Amino acid sequence: MTNRRATIPLAPARRAAGLLAGLALGVAVLAGCSSEGASTDCGLDACTVTFDRGVEASANILGVEAKLIGAEGDQATVEVAGEQLTLTVGQQAAEVGGFAVTLDSVNDTEIKVRVARNAG
Repeated sequence: MTNRRATIPLAPARRAAGLLAGLALGVAVLAGCSSEGASTDCGLDACTVTFDRGVEASANILGVEAKLIGAEGDQATVEVAGEQLTLTVGQQAAEVGGFAVTLDSVNDTEIKVRVARNAG
C-alpha cells in the first residue's frame, strides 16, 4: 500500500484573488512611477500627477520626468520630457515628446496634470 498525500485544489475564488493580485503588481511595475513633492495615479498609457504647490515637485512617469515649474491663476508651467509647457485648465492637450499633456486643475494647494502616451 502506498501512502499518498491528498492534494486539495485551490478554490476558484482563491485562484482569482491570486491572479488579480499578480496583475495589480504587474501594472504597478510597468507604470514605473516615482515622485517627490507629488503623487501619481498611473495606468499603462497615462498618469495623473498631483503636484504639491510651494515645493520642488517632480515625478518620473511613463519613462519621462514631469516637473512643476510654477502656477498662477488657472495656468501652470510644467516640464515634461525636457520641454516646458504653459497650460491652461480646460485647454486641448499639448503634444510633447510623444505625449499629450493636459492641465486638469489648479488650486491653492495642488496642481493636477495628466500625461498620456500618444496613440500610434
